[in-house]
Amino acid sequence: MTLAKVADSAGVSVATVSKVINGRPDVAQPTRDKVLELLRRYNYGGNRDDLRSHPTVELFFGSERLSIYHTEIIQSVVDAGAREGVAVVVGRRGEHDPTTDPVAWARDLAAAGRRAVIAVTANTLSPPAREALSRYRMPLVLLDPESLPDDSIVSVGATNFSGGHAAAAHLLSLGHRRIAYLGGTESAWSNQARLHGFRSAMEAAGVKVASELVCHAGTFHAAEGIEHGERLLAVDPAPTAIFAASDELAAGVIEAARRRGLRVPEDLSIVGFDNTPLAPVTSPPLTTIHGPVQEMGAVALRTALQLAAAERIDSHHVELATQLVVRESTRPLRD
Repeated sequence: MTLAKVADSAGVSVATVSKVINGRPDVAQPTRDKVLELLRRYNYGGNRDDLRSHPTVELFFGSERLSIYHTEIIQSVVDAGAREGVAVVVGRRGEHDPTTDPVAWARDLAAAGRRAVIAVTANTLSPPAREALSRYRMPLVLLDPESLPDDSIVSVGATNFSGGHAAAAHLLSLGHRRIAYLGGTESAWSNQARLHGFRSAMEAAGVKVASELVCHAGTFHAAEGIEHGERLLAVDPAPTAIFAASDELAAGVIEAARRRGLRVPEDLSIVGFDNTPLAPVTSPPLTTIHGPVQEMGAVALRTALQLAAAERIDSHHVELATQLVVRESTRPLRD
């Protein structure tokens, strides 16, 4: 299929078709829609050669607030794009929101020349949004989704359960038994997996998890870590260790401990999650679970390109391994 054939079918000039492909604004919306529909119908751009000639991928965030962890995701995907010769455009909810006008949202992405979407969202994109992307032949990859996607959706994430298990096992090995869990968004799949891993290690050691020592901050940000860290530290008897579901939450707990006159790790051991650049510069440096963010970004981008080129992928769901990184925020429990 050539541009000339698309133009002839649409009753427009080749220049107009080229403007639509390149996202130029000076094309009437009905004409743009007609051309895009023909491009989709004829699968124009569905081969690797054309993909490489116009390589642009949308990295979409649905979250209202971006965290340090999100900046690491951006870095990982942009780095992977540079290696692949692919431009990565970071997008947020704009004039057309996938939750309220998914067709217009997908149409705008197609008009701007996107070949695929990598979504980092608080919730999995709705069926109408996924259908709209499919209509414009734009594959979707979820990166570290907070909701467990079904088998029809491609996703890349981390072994959150194993990470939660490793965090609790580390604290247990140091002699701690009264250990608290501070989670982020309670309904988030990643949060639940970390909590289940934490509980699994505790139960395997024969240690009961007290209900008052499980708390969800609602987000993974530092401010909520301070607020809910203070709440956990006010429990009587207080925990001797806290596992926080993100490095930002853990940093907030360190500040909450300081405000109460507690020393870390002498009076309280703390473990975070993600191993963001924040972890080694907290005071003291934070023991945390390393999330393979760089690898996740590379796999997500490579998978998106494979789908855009109509290539077969190895798996619809990929989970990359996490690893405990021990620093100075944890120590053996004193008698």
